[in-house]
Amino acid sequence: MDRERFEGLVARAVESLPDEFQHRLENIDVVVEERPTARQIAEAGLKRGETLLGLYQGVPLTRRGWHYGMVIPDMITIFQKPIEAGCRSDAEVVTEIKRVVLHEIAHHFGISDARLRQLEKDQD
Repeated sequence: MDRERFEGLVARAVESLPDEFQHRLENIDVVVEERPTARQIAEAGLKRGETLLGLYQGVPLTRRGWHYGMVIPDMITIFQKPIEAGCRSDAEVVTEIKRVVLHEIAHHFGISDARLRQLEKDQD
């Protein structure tokens, strides 16, 4: 899949997030990269053979205090090649992008794994 189409799918996945997220997405960039760097993989604590599909870098909303301000945007990176490698069709790519975007946005909001599983079920 070409990069432009993949980026469009990521943008649509962000636009399709539940309203509870849409109204609170501020100071956050969502970008697409081909693959994670060795540093990103190491910082994520992945073991050999594990794959990084997306990465949230920033301070979750639940951990921000009164002193938080004048900072660069948080960043969510979606990794195209690992997502494509795990999918057998364009339809699977679309589904996986939605899942990864939701998962990384959940990190931004400080959402628990239990709540995240519920949100993923609601997206299906």
